[in-house]
Order: sequence, then C-alpha cells, then structure tokens
Amino acid sequence: MKLPLYIAKRYLFAKKSRNAINVISAISVAGVMVGTMALITILSVFNGLEEMVKAIFSTSDPEIKISPLMGKVFTPDSVMLKRLAAIDGVEVYAETLEENALLRYDEQQFIATVKGVSLNYTDVTDLDTAMWDGEFTLQGENGRPYAIAGLGVANHLGMRLNFVSPLSIYIPDRKAKIRANPGSEFTRRFIYLSGIFAVEQEFDSKYVFLPLEFARELLDYTTEVSSVEVRLRAGADAKKTRNAIREVMGDEFLVQNRYEQQEMFYKVMKAERLAIYVILTFILIIASFNIIGSLTMLIIEKERDINILKSLGANNRLIKRIFIYEGWMISIIGTLLGLILGFLLCAAQQHFGIVRLAGESLLIDAYPVRMQVADFIVVAATVTVIGYAAAWYPVHYLSRRYLNENNKEKK
Repeated sequence: MKLPLYIAKRYLFAKKSRNAINVISAISVAGVMVGTMALITILSVFNGLEEMVKAIFSTSDPEIKISPLMGKVFTPDSVMLKRLAAIDGVEVYAETLEENALLRYDEQQFIATVKGVSLNYTDVTDLDTAMWDGEFTLQGENGRPYAIAGLGVANHLGMRLNFVSPLSIYIPDRKAKIRANPGSEFTRRFIYLSGIFAVEQEFDSKYVFLPLEFARELLDYTTEVSSVEVRLRAGADAKKTRNAIREVMGDEFLVQNRYEQQEMFYKVMKAERLAIYVILTFILIIASFNIIGSLTMLIIEKERDINILKSLGANNRLIKRIFIYEGWMISIIGTLLGLILGFLLCAAQQHFGIVRLAGESLLIDAYPVRMQVADFIVVAATVTVIGYAAAWYPVHYLSRRYLNENNKEKK
C-alpha cells in the first residue's frame, strides 16, 4: 500500500483529538451516501416510468404510422399498397379514418374522436388485449357493425354493454349548406357497443373505434383514409424498414415510428429526467462542502504530524496527496454505501411495491422501478468527480499556504 494512502486511511479511521472532525467526516460520508442513493433511486424510477409508458403506447399506437403531410385524408393507391406490403419487414397494415364527432347516449353528450379502422386492426395494434369489458369486435356474424369505446368516453356518457340503447354519432355534413334547421346539417348514425377498452386516461377519453366502412358512410367518403398503420415482422430492422416505407410512399407522406408519434411526451420525460439529475447533482455538491470543512480542520490538527513527516524527508507533494486521498476515501465510501442502499431500495420496491401510487390505477398500484448498469456507472463517476474537486480545493490552497508558512519560519 502506498505511504500516502496508508496514512490517509489511518487519519480517516483513527480517533481525532477534536471530536468535531469525526462528526463532520461522518456527516460528509452520510451526505454523499444519501445523495448517491437518491440519484440511483430517482433515475431507476424514471426508467420504470419510461418502460411503463412504452408498454402503454405499444398497446394503442402502431409501430409505423403513415399519414399525409397536407390535408386530413388521402386516397391510397392500390399499387402503392402492394409495394408497401411487399417490403421486407412489413408484416401487416390497416387503414384508418378518424374525425371528431358529437356522441350522445340517452341524455348525455360528449365530444370525442371516432376512428374507423380495418377489420384486421387488432393485427396491427394490441388494443384487443386492453379490453375492460366485452370484446374488440367491429363486425358481428350477421354483418352488423359494432363500436368499441374508451373507458373515459363510456364513463362520460354513462354507457355499458346492455345492447338496449344505441350510441348516437353526429358528424357535420361536409356538403351541407347553411339552413334554417341546424339539425339537418349533421349526419346521424346509430351503433351498439361490443366492448370498452382501458389503456390510459387521455387515450380512453378520446377514442371510439368503428368499422372503416361505417366511418366512411358517416363521413361521406368512399375510399379515403386518414392514415395507414403498419406492424413490423418480429426481428425486423425498424430503421431500415421505415426508410424503405418512406421510399415507397414518397415525400408527400409522413412516416412516423412510435417515438415520433409521441415525440413531445418522450422529450418532456427526458427533460424531466435531466432536470432531476442536475438538481440532485447540485445537492451532492452542497453536501460535499462538508468534505472541505473536514479536510480543513484535519490539516490544522495534523500540524505536528506534517512537521514530523517533513523532517523525515517528505516533500510537499506527498503531504498533499495524504489529504487528497482522505477526501477521496470519504467520497468513495459514501458513494459505495449510496449505491448499495440505492440498489436495495430499488430491489425492495420492485418486489414489494413499498411506495404506492396515489389513487387507483388500472395498470399498476406502485411506482415502477427498473435499474440499469449505465445509471450506476454515471452516478459513481459523477460523485467521484465531485469528491475529487471537494478534496482538491482545500488541500491545494490551505496546505500550500500552511506549508509555505512553515518553510518561511524555518528560513
């Protein structure tokens, strides 16, 4: 063991003549430990939340969504669709058509988005796995169309699967002129529910799914669609397949993956994660001020030891390294303890769900946690750098000043 490290270890764990130094050193270790544990825990919670959000969006959003850059609808070309289906990596696609509508059930009214989808829509998304009641059935055996509503929409309208009262859908007639009777300017259709889905609150309170042909009749369209949604084959290269789809569709269409469909949401999550990391890093910096105080007092206390070491031939560099190593040891011990406690806390949350979410959730009842090795490396590196700076400052300035004074006295 190197001499400076050996002496630093003895100084750290030996009892000091001034008890305040021991207390400040313990506080320094505790401050670094708590800050490190908090960083690991918060980052792991954000990882869990991000994973949960991705699972939600994978249920409701397609892997690839193709929509027009200009306008709300377009007529898909049959040749283009054949080329799309032939792309290596594309498993299946579905056409969709959506528009805002006024919904009425008994005496209740609510504005939502009706979305007409192909009958194979459950092959593109996993919405059929999120059914709260009933089944995701767009068409009965007799050809009768059915609607599937979100739980939020159903609660606003007081709807349940009773097959007694139908859902009334009102859409403004695109070709109607202003008339004396406003009611004649709306197209009205009736449809019964076959199921109610529950994914997440915002999505559940927005959509009602209809058969595509029913939606076209309602909106007075023939072959138009709002988008084409695609599911990729298992193991397909998502980036390569998306680029191939862009080549097929041309510059007039927007081709988005799941991240781009919810780009703002993901950006907000990453910004929040970065903000929390920066805030906790500043807290760690403040906690490291205790290291500065501890080393300052230790340098003053060890005046006699410094003189003895210098008389034995120790130079200023060796003496500085002793106190720098002690500052590093305080930081490293606090970091290791914080990483261990953070790991144990996250593991306990994963297995026992200690911290519960407020209110009721259809998905989870406790905060999700997912630990990543990269987070442990980043946190350890961050704390190590802060600890180095906290140790270097007092040793560099105070020891230089003190050693220079001793040299002057000897002269």
